[in-house]
Amino acid sequence: MSPDATAVIDLATASGGRFGPDPRDVFDAWDEVVRWHATADVDYPAHGDGVELAELDAPSPAPRQVFAIGLNYRDHVVESGLTLPEAPTVFTKFVGSFAGPVGDLVLAGETVDWEAELVVVIGRAARDVAIEDAWSHVAGLTVGQDFSERTVQLAGPAPQFSLGKSFAGFAPQGPWLVTPDELADRDRIPIACTVNGRTVQSSSTGQLVFSVPALVAHLSSVLELFPGDVIFTGTPAGVGGARKPPWFLAEGDVVETTIGGIGSLRQVCVQAT
Repeated sequence: MSPDATAVIDLATASGGRFGPDPRDVFDAWDEVVRWHATADVDYPAHGDGVELAELDAPSPAPRQVFAIGLNYRDHVVESGLTLPEAPTVFTKFVGSFAGPVGDLVLAGETVDWEAELVVVIGRAARDVAIEDAWSHVAGLTVGQDFSERTVQLAGPAPQFSLGKSFAGFAPQGPWLVTPDELADRDRIPIACTVNGRTVQSSSTGQLVFSVPALVAHLSSVLELFPGDVIFTGTPAGVGGARKPPWFLAEGDVVETTIGGIGSLRQVCVQAT
């Protein structure tokens, strides 16, 4: 296998067809999947098959709902010259922007920026969930990038956040969905981004203005969250648009995004044809 390959177990095969292969069906049966996994006689990685990371899609590739949170790291609020929000700032990234963990990023303009993000996938329906119960509704966490074409995003008179952040390939995620219990400290997870090997973002989810439980509680107070729904939780300081002078992505740039205990993404920037 290549350096970008690893061993995985096919859930549909291992469960005798009980779960999958459609990821949404797996999330809809998440509690059953967890119970099955606790007793399943599967010797990982001995029974695993090789898979290239470039073959993988986002862990939840067809969610019913996608939420994205702006200004949710204290250090990013400071670099933006704004004040801490009193409630989460919510927009969306359309599913057409979803991509897997490794591949090309087609530059949609001359002002494409990076935003490393922790991504939450819901595993149990949530409505009016209390903060102290919110983690029990999370299936897992993954690495995400909220690539943004700033000119489109900030075009007025009303900014177009959702469109500016939803060009094809602007929401890579993966490579794995990690259950919260696998993380040493699920409330203080290191997050970083490099461009051509240079560190541009380095922080921790301890900087979040609204924690993962707070986001689940807030969103579920407005509408029901469904299994497989995706939440981009915000980005820390270090984005290109906030620099002086601004620094945007160019052809050939390599963007690597890493979250401790979960894994990394890698996108190579290419020009649109």
